[in-house]
Amino acid sequence: MKARTPAEAIKLEDLPNIGPSIADDLRELGIHTLAELAQRDPLRTYLALGDPMGPRHDPCVLYTLLAAQHFLTCGEALRWWAFTEAGKDLLGSRQVIGQAPPVRVA
Repeated sequence: MKARTPAEAIKLEDLPNIGPSIADDLRELGIHTLAELAQRDPLRTYLALGDPMGPRHDPCVLYTLLAAQHFLTCGEALRWWAFTEAGKDLLGSRQVIGQAPPVRVA
């Protein structure tokens, strides 16, 4: 069962929107804990996933990472598609990694 609050989450798969496949890909990047994921920039993580997932992986993965970070930082569980616009903005503008603007939620 998925966590309803960050305090209930123990492993990556406990997070809303994070399934076994994405969790495995994150582990390949060296992200094994919720704290490690919370500290990572979602855009940088998405771009780094080009190695395990291939260079043309689905942008929905970025939206999922934005949703996971949102959940970990404020406790609000939103579906990944609520971050589509913010993800498209990040991908379209190619912001300096680590200096992305605040996420707007649809």
